[in-house]
Amino acid sequence: MTMMPGHGAAGHNSATAPVNASPSTRAFIAANDRMHRDMAVTFSGNADRDFSAGMIPHHQGAIDMARIVLEHGRDPEVRALAESIIRDQEREIAQLRAIMARMPAQ
Repeated sequence: MTMMPGHGAAGHNSATAPVNASPSTRAFIAANDRMHRDMAVTFSGNADRDFSAGMIPHHQGAIDMARIVLEHGRDPEVRALAESIIRDQEREIAQLRAIMARMPAQ
């Protein structure tokens, strides 16, 4: 697997797509950058709240990437998995939001 500059395990810096990057590559880079930016939550000291706050953008990133593969991908198995990910992650985001709504801010 080829990693884009700045997207290795040690860092999640923004990457610039090569001039000849495909539309899907550009979309994946944008989705990844957005997800990592949105995951930079302000921690409250409440592990349950902090987990929920960080997982919402993480799950949204998975949804965004799944939508990219539905737009650009062709493999039936990957497309079916993407559809499943969208369903499951949307349900989990709703659950995480409900948990956060009943939880104190700190």
